[in-house]
Amino acid sequence: MLTPPALSAETITGCLSDTYGLRTCQVNFLPLGADINAVVYRIDTEGGTPYFLKLRRGDFDEMGVAVPSFLHARGIQQVMAPLMTTTSHLWTRQHGYVWILYPFFEGLNGYRSALSEAQWIRFGQSMQAIHSTVLPLELASRVPHEDYSPQWRESVLAFDQQIEAGAYDDQIAQRLAAFWISKRNDIRAMVGRAGELARALRQRPSALTLCHADLHPGNVLVGADDALTIVDWDNPIFAPKERDLMCLGGGVCAVWSEDREAALFYQGYGPVEIDPVALSYYRYERIVADVAAYGDQIFGVQGSVEDREEGLEQLMGQFLPGEVVDVAHQTYRQLS
Repeated sequence: MLTPPALSAETITGCLSDTYGLRTCQVNFLPLGADINAVVYRIDTEGGTPYFLKLRRGDFDEMGVAVPSFLHARGIQQVMAPLMTTTSHLWTRQHGYVWILYPFFEGLNGYRSALSEAQWIRFGQSMQAIHSTVLPLELASRVPHEDYSPQWRESVLAFDQQIEAGAYDDQIAQRLAAFWISKRNDIRAMVGRAGELARALRQRPSALTLCHADLHPGNVLVGADDALTIVDWDNPIFAPKERDLMCLGGGVCAVWSEDREAALFYQGYGPVEIDPVALSYYRYERIVADVAAYGDQIFGVQGSVEDREEGLEQLMGQFLPGEVVDVAHQTYRQLS
C-alpha cells in the first residue's frame, strides 16, 4: 500500500505496547508493495532496536506465519520469521487488521540491489532446504496443495467480456480498458495456454514440494556482509518446485534474467531437472493472476489513486519487450 491508513501513531504505539511489550518511540509508514491490503511500518523503540510491522486486512491464512516460523526454527536462517506476542502468538487482530511483527532487516530488496555471488549461492541453498523440508502433520494438513485452479483465468475472461460493453467513469479504469484491448490477443493466448498446460499437468503425477509461491526480487532482501533473507510468506503451498524456480531467467521480471545468476543459484541449490511444462504453466499463470488482481483493483476502484496508478504501471510493464510476457511466450514455444 502506497498511502497510510487511518491509524494514528498513538494507536499503533499502544497496540505494540499491549501486545508485544514494546516501548515505541517512533512509527514510520513505509510506502512499499503492490498489495493494497497490506500496510508496513518501521518501528523504532526506546532501546534503539528497530522492527518491521506488517498490517493485513481481508483474508488471512495463519500458515503465512506458522510455516516461516517453523522453517526458521528448523535452521533455515534466511527465512524471515515473525516474532511472538507476549502471549506466545505469531499474530494478533486489532483495529480491523492482522498485526505481524518482524525483526527489521537493514538492506534493500532484489529490485534495488543486485545479489552478490555469495548471496546467489546462499539463495539457492536456502530454497533447496525449503523445498526439502517435511512439515509436521499438524502444519502439513493445513497447507493447500496445487490444484491448477481456473479461478484467475475465469476472472480474466470475465473482465475481457466486460470490457466489450463497459463504460468506465474512472480515468485509470479507462486507461486499463484501452490497454487491455490493445493487448487482447496476448491476454487471450495466455489464458488459453495456461488452461491447456493445467490440463496436461493434472493428468500426470508431479512431486510436490513446499513452495513460497510468490518468489520475486521484492521478496528477497540483501544486506551487508552477504546477508540475505526471504520475506512475505503469505501463501505457502505444496506445488511442483517450478512454482518457485520460474523466478529465474526472467520469469517474474527482467531483473533476474541472466544465465550467470541462475548458474550461481543452482550451484547452491544442487542438481535438478526442470519440468518444461510446469515451468511454462507457472510463467503464464503468474501473469494471468496479476492481470486478474490488477483488474479487480482498477476496475473495482479499490485503493487510493496512487495505488491504482502504480498497479496500472506494473501491469503495463509486464508487456514491454523482453519482460515477462515475452519470456512466457518464449518458454511455451520451446515446448515444441
